[in-house]
Amino acid sequence: MVNKPDFLEGSGQDHSRPELQVESPETELFLRFYIPSNQEFALLATGIREVIELSPDRITPIPNASALLLGTLNLRGRVIWVADLGQFLGEPTALNTNRAEIPVIAIEEQDTIVGLAVEAIGGMDWLDVKHLVAPTRVPDTMAPFLRGEWILEAKKNQCLRLLDQTAILRSTRWAG
Repeated sequence: MVNKPDFLEGSGQDHSRPELQVESPETELFLRFYIPSNQEFALLATGIREVIELSPDRITPIPNASALLLGTLNLRGRVIWVADLGQFLGEPTALNTNRAEIPVIAIEEQDTIVGLAVEAIGGMDWLDVKHLVAPTRVPDTMAPFLRGEWILEAKKNQCLRLLDQTAILRSTRWAG
Protein backbone atom coordinates (compact mmCIF):
# COMPACT_ATOMS: atom_id res chain seq x y z
CA MET A 1 0.00 0.00 0.00
CA VAL A 2 2.87 2.39 0.79
CA ASN A 3 4.40 1.72 -2.61
CA LYS A 4 1.25 2.99 -4.34
CA PRO A 5 1.74 6.61 -5.46
CA ASP A 6 -1.95 7.33 -4.73
CA PHE A 7 -1.41 6.51 -1.07
CA LEU A 8 1.50 8.91 -0.67
CA GLU A 9 -0.07 11.73 -2.65
CA GLY A 10 -3.52 11.37 -1.07
CA SER A 11 -5.26 11.34 -4.45
CA GLY A 12 -7.36 8.32 -3.52
CA GLN A 13 -9.70 10.44 -1.40
CA ASP A 14 -13.45 10.65 -1.66
CA HIS A 15 -13.85 14.18 -3.06
CA SER A 16 -17.65 13.96 -2.87
CA ARG A 17 -17.50 14.10 0.95
CA PRO A 18 -15.88 17.38 2.05
CA GLU A 19 -15.92 16.38 5.73
CA LEU A 20 -13.42 13.61 4.92
CA GLN A 21 -10.83 15.71 3.04
CA VAL A 22 -7.22 15.27 4.14
CA GLU A 23 -5.59 18.36 2.59
CA SER A 24 -6.93 20.80 5.19
CA PRO A 25 -4.75 21.52 8.23
CA GLU A 26 -7.94 21.39 10.35
CA THR A 27 -8.35 17.70 9.55
CA GLU A 28 -7.83 15.28 12.41
CA LEU A 29 -8.11 11.52 12.85
CA PHE A 30 -11.26 10.21 14.53
CA LEU A 31 -12.62 6.80 15.51
CA ARG A 32 -16.21 6.22 14.36
CA PHE A 33 -18.50 3.80 16.21
CA TYR A 34 -22.14 2.96 16.96
CA ILE A 35 -24.20 2.56 20.13
CA PRO A 36 -27.13 0.05 20.31
CA SER A 37 -29.71 2.60 19.05
CA ASN A 38 -27.67 2.71 15.79
CA GLN A 39 -26.55 6.32 16.31
CA GLU A 40 -23.05 7.01 15.04
CA PHE A 41 -20.44 8.83 17.13
CA ALA A 42 -16.79 9.79 16.86
CA LEU A 43 -13.92 10.33 19.28
CA LEU A 44 -10.65 12.11 18.60
CA ALA A 45 -8.00 9.41 18.08
CA THR A 46 -5.39 11.15 20.23
CA GLY A 47 -7.48 10.59 23.39
CA ILE A 48 -7.94 6.87 22.77
CA ARG A 49 -5.53 4.53 24.49
CA GLU A 50 -6.68 1.48 22.52
CA VAL A 51 -9.65 -0.33 21.03
CA ILE A 52 -10.17 -3.98 21.91
CA GLU A 53 -12.77 -6.61 21.15
CA LEU A 54 -13.16 -8.97 24.05
CA SER A 55 -15.31 -11.78 25.31
CA PRO A 56 -17.98 -10.61 27.79
CA ASP A 57 -16.58 -13.04 30.38
CA ARG A 58 -13.40 -10.90 30.55
CA ILE A 59 -15.50 -8.11 32.10
CA THR A 60 -15.97 -8.78 35.81
CA PRO A 61 -19.36 -7.57 37.08
CA ILE A 62 -19.30 -5.46 40.26
CA PRO A 63 -22.23 -5.95 42.66
CA ASN A 64 -24.16 -2.81 43.69
CA ALA A 65 -22.34 -0.67 41.10
CA SER A 66 -24.03 1.92 38.89
CA ALA A 67 -26.28 0.50 36.17
CA LEU A 68 -24.05 2.30 33.64
CA LEU A 69 -21.12 0.05 34.51
CA LEU A 70 -20.75 -3.40 33.01
CA GLY A 71 -17.86 -4.16 35.38
CA THR A 72 -14.08 -4.05 35.39
CA LEU A 73 -11.44 -5.23 32.95
CA ASN A 74 -7.78 -6.04 33.43
CA LEU A 75 -6.02 -4.02 30.74
CA ARG A 76 -2.33 -4.98 30.77
CA GLY A 77 -2.21 -5.25 34.55
CA ARG A 78 -4.35 -2.19 35.18
CA VAL A 79 -7.97 -2.51 36.34
CA ILE A 80 -10.33 -0.17 34.48
CA TRP A 81 -14.08 0.38 34.65
CA VAL A 82 -16.10 -0.60 31.57
CA ALA A 83 -19.33 1.31 30.89
CA ASP A 84 -22.17 0.87 28.43
CA LEU A 85 -21.67 4.11 26.46
CA GLY A 86 -25.25 4.15 25.17
CA GLN A 87 -26.65 3.90 28.71
CA PHE A 88 -24.18 6.58 29.86
CA LEU A 89 -25.51 8.92 27.16
CA GLY A 90 -29.10 8.24 28.28
CA GLU A 91 -30.17 5.80 25.59
CA PRO A 92 -32.95 3.38 26.63
CA THR A 93 -31.49 0.43 24.68
CA ALA A 94 -28.88 -1.48 26.68
CA LEU A 95 -25.84 -3.02 25.03
CA ASN A 96 -26.27 -6.69 24.14
CA THR A 97 -23.60 -8.46 26.15
CA ASN A 98 -24.81 -11.93 25.13
CA ARG A 99 -22.49 -12.26 22.13
CA ALA A 100 -19.02 -13.52 21.32
CA GLU A 101 -17.18 -10.18 21.53
CA ILE A 102 -17.83 -6.64 22.73
CA PRO A 103 -15.91 -3.67 21.29
CA VAL A 104 -14.41 -1.52 24.07
CA ILE A 105 -12.78 1.87 23.50
CA ALA A 106 -10.32 2.72 26.28
CA ILE A 107 -10.17 6.51 26.63
CA GLU A 108 -7.53 8.19 28.74
CA GLU A 109 -6.78 11.56 30.28
CA GLN A 110 -3.81 11.92 32.59
CA ASP A 111 -4.06 8.86 34.90
CA THR A 112 -7.74 8.14 34.33
CA ILE A 113 -8.77 5.36 31.93
CA VAL A 114 -12.34 4.24 31.27
CA GLY A 115 -13.51 1.56 28.85
CA LEU A 116 -16.54 2.49 26.75
CA ALA A 117 -18.42 -0.57 25.49
CA VAL A 118 -20.14 0.10 22.14
CA GLU A 119 -22.26 -1.83 19.64
CA ALA A 120 -19.80 -1.72 16.73
CA ILE A 121 -16.67 0.04 15.50
CA GLY A 122 -17.11 1.93 12.23
CA GLY A 123 -13.44 2.63 11.52
CA MET A 124 -11.01 5.53 11.44
CA ASP A 125 -11.58 8.67 9.35
CA TRP A 126 -9.89 12.00 8.77
CA LEU A 127 -12.60 14.56 9.48
CA ASP A 128 -12.50 18.28 8.88
CA VAL A 129 -13.42 20.16 12.05
CA LYS A 130 -14.44 23.18 9.94
CA HIS A 131 -17.59 21.27 9.01
CA LEU A 132 -18.53 20.59 12.63
CA VAL A 133 -21.85 22.24 13.59
CA ALA A 134 -23.74 22.64 16.85
CA PRO A 135 -25.67 19.47 17.69
CA THR A 136 -29.41 19.47 16.98
CA ARG A 137 -32.27 17.34 18.33
CA VAL A 138 -30.12 16.10 21.20
CA PRO A 139 -31.54 14.67 24.43
CA ASP A 140 -30.61 16.61 27.57
CA THR A 141 -28.80 13.53 28.93
CA MET A 142 -26.45 13.53 25.92
CA ALA A 143 -25.87 17.26 25.35
CA PRO A 144 -23.10 17.81 27.97
CA PHE A 145 -20.94 15.19 26.26
CA LEU A 146 -21.11 16.49 22.68
CA ARG A 147 -18.68 18.88 20.98
CA GLY A 148 -20.72 19.06 17.77
CA GLU A 149 -21.82 17.00 14.79
CA TRP A 150 -21.14 16.51 11.11
CA ILE A 151 -24.16 16.27 8.82
CA LEU A 152 -23.76 13.20 6.60
CA GLU A 153 -25.01 14.08 3.14
CA ALA A 154 -24.62 10.51 1.95
CA LYS A 155 -27.03 9.34 4.68
CA LYS A 156 -30.20 11.39 4.55
CA ASN A 157 -31.06 13.10 7.85
CA GLN A 158 -28.21 11.39 9.71
CA CYS A 159 -25.29 12.90 11.53
CA LEU A 160 -22.01 11.87 13.07
CA ARG A 161 -21.78 13.24 16.60
CA LEU A 162 -18.43 14.14 18.13
CA LEU A 163 -18.10 13.19 21.78
CA ASP A 164 -16.05 15.15 24.31
CA GLN A 165 -13.95 12.48 26.02
CA THR A 166 -12.81 14.88 28.76
CA ALA A 167 -16.44 15.60 29.70
CA ILE A 168 -17.14 11.86 29.76
CA LEU A 169 -14.16 11.10 32.00
CA ARG A 170 -14.90 13.97 34.41
CA SER A 171 -18.66 13.37 34.60
CA THR A 172 -20.40 13.13 37.95
CA ARG A 173 -22.60 10.47 36.37
CA TRP A 174 -19.98 7.89 37.35
CA ALA A 175 -20.78 8.45 41.02
CA GLY A 176 -24.49 7.64 40.59
